[in-house]
Order: sequence, then C-alpha cells, then structure tokens
Amino acid sequence: MNFIPSYQNTSESNEPAWWFAFSDYKLLVELKGGGARIPCVRDLSSLSLTPLRKEFLGLLDGRPCYSAECRPDALPPEGTAFRGLRGLFSELGDELFTLAGRALQIVNWDRTHQFCGQCGTPTTDKTDERAKVCPKCSLASFPRMSPAIIVAVQKGDQILLARSSRFPDGLYSVIAGFVEPGETLEQCVRREVKEEVGVEVKNIRYFGSQPWPFPNSLMVGFTAGYAGGEIRIDQKEIVDAGWFKAEKLPKIPDKISIARRLIDWFAAKHPVPPLS
Repeated sequence: MNFIPSYQNTSESNEPAWWFAFSDYKLLVELKGGGARIPCVRDLSSLSLTPLRKEFLGLLDGRPCYSAECRPDALPPEGTAFRGLRGLFSELGDELFTLAGRALQIVNWDRTHQFCGQCGTPTTDKTDERAKVCPKCSLASFPRMSPAIIVAVQKGDQILLARSSRFPDGLYSVIAGFVEPGETLEQCVRREVKEEVGVEVKNIRYFGSQPWPFPNSLMVGFTAGYAGGEIRIDQKEIVDAGWFKAEKLPKIPDKISIARRLIDWFAAKHPVPPLS
C-alpha cells in the first residue's frame, strides 16, 4: 500500500475515503470474512455515525484518508465493531496498523488542543501545516510526540529482561523509558537501565524505531552490552528482573512491538541447541 501523508485535502472528489474512526480509543472496523477491515465510504454518515472532529491524514493508494473521533457512547452500525487497536495487528497488517496508530495520535492531539494552553482561547487549524494556532496570542501547538528508548542489554549469551508492575502476569520485556529534557538518547539508555535495574551498560548501538500510539510515543530501539553491576530493581517501575538465555525465555511481548523485535534479534544470535 502507498500512503502519502498530508494535512490538507485539495481534491474535490466525492470518491469513497478510508476512515480511521475511534470511539473511546477503540477503532471502528468492518467485520467481513472472519477478519477486520477499515471502512472505505464517502462519509461516516453512511454508517449512521456523526464524528465530533475529523482530520485529513493523506492519500492511501490514491484515496483520501481521514481520522475521526466519535462520541464515547457511539454505537457501531451492523456489521462493524469498535475494537482495541492492539488486538488488531494480525488482522490489519503492518501498514494499516501503523496508519491506524498515526490516526489515533492525530485524534488525541485534535481532542486535547481545542484551546490554547497559554491563554485559553479556542484554537484554529493552521492552513500551511498540521498545527493548532491561537488567534489571540499566536501560540502554535503541533501533534505531541514523546521520545522513549527501549534497549536489549546482553551479557554473553543472556539478555536482561524485567517485569513492570503494569504488565500482565508473567510477562517480561526489555528496559524502556522516556527521554528527559536536555538528554541524548544514549544518556537516556544509561540512566534508565541504571535507575530501573542498577546495571551499567556499554557499546550502545541503534537498532530501529517504532511509532507507539499508546498514546503518543516514538520508541527508539538500541542494543547494549553489560558493563558491570548487580541487578537491583527499583521496586517502583520494576518488580522483577533477571538474565535469561534464549532457550529459557519467559513470557514476552507479542510481535506488534519493537520490544519483541529486539528479543527475537537476540534469540536469532543465540539459537537453541538441538536436543541430543
């Protein structure tokens, strides 16, 4: 699929458009053939829905593409459902899931920037870029993006995994945390690992990145080597942590996340030996 992002639809076409419509953070999908599909209709009114707000996202395979916020009590029309975005990854596929995440971030920004954060005046849409502008004090507010690091720390043939207090029972993942003002990404890697599990790291290398719309993060992935220290969990963010070999991994995140990509990368470097 070919997506061209844009903030303004200059076409006068009345052709059907892709609609990424959310109600209470859940995405509207059509239920067809045992799977989920993004509605492609001229307007949400054809689905008996009236959005509170909408934003143009761009062109997807030449068709207009919109995000929309529906009322929290909106009822899905027959043959559709509002479903949590995380659970739709395998049904939508990577490209549509990523675009749905973009739409959710735009919906959140649009909803939370109806008024100027400096003087309280109702904002208007900027005409030459995606931003809200205050007509009184001229403050411009752009879609919020919160950078965060996520890192796979290795010690020989072991990977450092930790359990957050927010995780489901038994789930472990790699260390992650938000970047603080004035901090480089590498400094954030060192600080977060040290703060959460008491370990020093070295040889920090960029791995990849992933938009994470829960609600507005950009996850920047790294690998790093163990440099010293004993595991000492902070007892706030982390309730358990340990070193794990590839053949004895605990329950780990699903394939939707860059966390899983980092763990899979480690496991591929240390394949499980065959049974004798």
